[in-house]
Amino acid sequence: MTSGRSGDHKPVTASRSRRTKRPPMASEQLEELLGYPWPFPGRPPKHDLSTWIVTDDWPDPVPVTEAEIEMLERWFGDLFDELFGPDTGSPDAGAKIDLENGTIK
Repeated sequence: MTSGRSGDHKPVTASRSRRTKRPPMASEQLEELLGYPWPFPGRPPKHDLSTWIVTDDWPDPVPVTEAEIEMLERWFGDLFDELFGPDTGSPDAGAKIDLENGTIK
């Protein structure tokens, strides 16, 4: 005998052996490498600034290229002018032209 109800049949699923195994997640890989789970249990240690060491191995003066200077002047030119005043020693710091009437200020 057969039943007329459609809910009697379960959908056919792939067996576990046919499913592709997912690659391990980063935390699982780290646990395998370290031998214990990540993140570490407990509170993280507080930063003790007295143990930090600061080293300075930059040359004096620090070399800067013309391209770096031009980039900084383009991006921060307005800020530099506000902080240090306009650059009156550069060749392009000549007379300003009033764009409305074309006269020199």
